[in-house]
Amino acid sequence: MIRSMTGYGKAEIELAKAKLTVEMKSLNSKQLDLNIRLPYAFNDQELGLRSLISKKLQRGKISVFVNIENTSTDSKIQINTDLIKEYYKKLSDLAKDLGNNHDEELLPTIMNMPNVIKSENEEFDKEDLLKFNNTVEQAIDKIDEFRVQEGAVLEQDFRTRISNIEELLSQVDKFESSRIEKIKDKIEQALNNQINDSKIDKNRLEQELIFYIEKLDITEEKVRLSQHCTYFIETLDNKSISKGKKLGFILQEIGREINTIGSKSNDSNMQKIVVQMKDELEKIKEQSLNIL
Repeated sequence: MIRSMTGYGKAEIELAKAKLTVEMKSLNSKQLDLNIRLPYAFNDQELGLRSLISKKLQRGKISVFVNIENTSTDSKIQINTDLIKEYYKKLSDLAKDLGNNHDEELLPTIMNMPNVIKSENEEFDKEDLLKFNNTVEQAIDKIDEFRVQEGAVLEQDFRTRISNIEELLSQVDKFESSRIEKIKDKIEQALNNQINDSKIDKNRLEQELIFYIEKLDITEEKVRLSQHCTYFIETLDNKSISKGKKLGFILQEIGREINTIGSKSNDSNMQKIVVQMKDELEKIKEQSLNIL
């Protein structure tokens, strides 16, 4: 089973004084790139949240949004005057440096900034924090479920395309013997056209032809390509969660053997097959970047 790094998860819960929503989005990334936006009341939970997400989701560009919607009818609002003054001073200085003196536009902007307005209902007890952690885990489970579903689609596509490469490889054999004869005849004809037949050492020519044709032999490349394809499928079957990088390494080896077969082929029919194999491989490579 493979997992995609693309995913989405959302979980909600009703607390005593508010509605809590946890939303997560994930895209592909070489490493874990975690961006968390928390309400002020849950700022002290960020380290634990990072640890939990990195352990369960492992890799990807992950954005986490936690929103609190006040549902109480008797809430009291507090304005953080000191923070407003600090915001105003910093933004006013910046505006002057930029030659913008529209000070009247600063206050509406500041009032929408984090932690400027605070409700008494933003104070949460241990039970609320426990519910918060449970809601986060629910969102993680949902994004992981999404990743599994996406991964299943990708896995089926991978299996199909690897099978296509193996089928194309089997088609190479029917051009193998005729290819060698064509190369041999072409070389002999070229020599006969340029050099008097009586001056050609037949034994030496035969030895040189054998040496040259051995360089064009693709038996080892075909065997290795077949083995790499088998190993790719075996890796897909492995139960380990994170296998995207390993699959990427195997695809590099598959590409190396396909390229070598193409460079040695000297046959238009085989070249067409190689192009088709490359097309299948590139489609796998493109999708494999999204595999955990």
